[in-house]
Amino acid sequence: MAPHAAYPRISFAERDLETAELFEQLRTSGSAEESERIVEQIVHLYLDLCTTMAGRYEGRGIEHDDLVQVARLALVKAVRRYEPGHAPSFAAYAVPTISGELKRWFRDRGWVVRPPRRLQELRVNLQSVRSELEQELGATPSDADLAEAVGVSVEDVREVASAATGFRPLSLDCSPADDERPGLAAFLAADDEEMAGADDRVCLSEALTALDDDERELLLMRYVEGMTQREIGEARGVSQMQVSRTLRRITLRLHDHLVDHQGTDRALTTAS
Repeated sequence: MAPHAAYPRISFAERDLETAELFEQLRTSGSAEESERIVEQIVHLYLDLCTTMAGRYEGRGIEHDDLVQVARLALVKAVRRYEPGHAPSFAAYAVPTISGELKRWFRDRGWVVRPPRRLQELRVNLQSVRSELEQELGATPSDADLAEAVGVSVEDVREVASAATGFRPLSLDCSPADDERPGLAAFLAADDEEMAGADDRVCLSEALTALDDDERELLLMRYVEGMTQREIGEARGVSQMQVSRTLRRITLRLHDHLVDHQGTDRALTTAS
C-alpha cells in the first residue's frame, strides 16, 4: 500500500462522498486487479480511523503496533463485506467491525492466563463504568460503587480484579526498578530444605515397604519416639543386645537398598 500521507486530510463528508464513489466503481469494476486497486484506495482513506480506534485500547498490555495491525486487518475485512445502502455510511459500518475485532483480539490473544468469558466481558463493562463514576464522584469508585453500577456483587468485582492480573503478569526476570538491581525472582526465591530432601524421603519410603510390620515398629520406637535400646528391649521382652543387632541388620538393609537405587539412577542418567 502507498503511504497514507499521499492522501490529503479531508472532511468526513468529503470522505463519505469519495468512499461512495469508490464503492460504485468497485461494483462495476471489470477485473480483479482493478478491484484490488479500489479496495486499497478505500482502505487508505480510513487508516487514521484504525489508528484512532487502536489508541482507545492502549495501556492494556498489548503493543500499539499490534493493535493498529489488528484494526487495519478489520478495516480490510469491512471493505470486502460492506454492501452500500445497508448502513448510513461505510464509516458507520466499519467502526463496530473494527471495534469487535479489537475486543476479540484481547479476549482470545491478550490473556496469558485466560479467565472465563463472563469475567472478561464484566472487566470491559467495569472499565467503562469506572471512568464514568470517577467523573461523577470526583474520586476513585469503590468496589461497592462499581458493583451497584453494573448490577453485580462486590465479590464479582473483586474476582475480576484478581483475574486481570493474568492478562500481563509481571515476569520474575524483570527488574523491580533498574537494570542494576536483580530481578524479582531474587527476592522471592528461598532455599527449601524440605524440598532438598524430597528425593531421599521417597527412596526411604520405598525401602521401608520391604520391611515387615515388626521391623517398621522397631524403627518407629527407636528413631521417631526416641526410645533407648534398653527401653525397647524391656518393652518387647528381649535383651538390649538383641535390639542392637536387629536395628543394625535393618539399617544395613535400608542402606543397601538406597545405594542400589542411586546406582540405578546414575546408570539411567548416563544412558540418556
